[in-house]
Amino acid sequence: MNTIQNIAKFSTKEKTFVTIGTFDGVHFGHQKIIEKLVKEAKKANRKSVLLTFFPHPRMVLQKDNSLELINTIEERAELLEKTGLDYLIIHPFSKEFSRMTALEFVRNILVNQLNISKLIIGYDHHFGKNREGNIVQLTEYSHLYDFVVEEIPAQDIDDVSVSSTKIRRALATGNLKTANDYLGYNFMLNGNVVNGKKLGGKIGFPTANIDVKETYKLIPKTGVYVVKSNIDDKTVFGMMNIGNRPTVDGKHQTIEVHFFDFNKNLYDKNITIELLYFLRDEEKFSSLESLIKQLKKDENIARDYIQNNL
Repeated sequence: MNTIQNIAKFSTKEKTFVTIGTFDGVHFGHQKIIEKLVKEAKKANRKSVLLTFFPHPRMVLQKDNSLELINTIEERAELLEKTGLDYLIIHPFSKEFSRMTALEFVRNILVNQLNISKLIIGYDHHFGKNREGNIVQLTEYSHLYDFVVEEIPAQDIDDVSVSSTKIRRALATGNLKTANDYLGYNFMLNGNVVNGKKLGGKIGFPTANIDVKETYKLIPKTGVYVVKSNIDDKTVFGMMNIGNRPTVDGKHQTIEVHFFDFNKNLYDKNITIELLYFLRDEEKFSSLESLIKQLKKDENIARDYIQNNL
């Protein structure tokens, strides 16, 4: 897959099959559209193109700082890499770009820039200035500019029963199994390991503090999770706490991972954490001794889960 950061940098004499969207989560519903695109493009000897935008339009048009996305743009690209697409185009979304009319978008972007032969889109897709473009206009323009439009029927999407909103809701409520089932892979957090208070090491549970730099990345419900990571080409399991560490009067949210049977220095290393299982809610304990006792219980439960399910 070729990844292109601006549509202006894309050029081809070959005809293309295209799909457009945010594709946050690259979940089963998205995968159904992409699989269809890739399969049909190969059959017709065309190139498959997925056009997406970053930042998310709501961040630009509504200054929505509360928006939480399942994937960072880097994670999304990594997931799309596995789908068999020929091209991923990540176009910078701006207010100027948002003012493009539906006709201008079709003519300038789809026809002139992408050399489109077929457009495959999800049900009820809107585009262009004020989201004025819809399937009716797309069909009209497709006759004018000689390309085919195929809309995935609502029934097909409903059959999958997956949406990014449902996944976000599941993650926010600690329903990790549902979220991972819908995604078709384990939800992940990525960040650099930074210095913490080093309290974990003093109580026998040294932790790697993960700094997720993307403020728009969804952080799941506070609590303790069973996790895994790939470090130096080795799979390492552990347990992670997301929360404010109320037992030691923590003032802000942290993400701390205690890896099992692992003692390498991870400071400044960038690592990806996959969330496997939600163990329990965060609690405030009456003493450090009570906390240590609970952490030992958590570790036993986590190790049992890993041994019996993975």
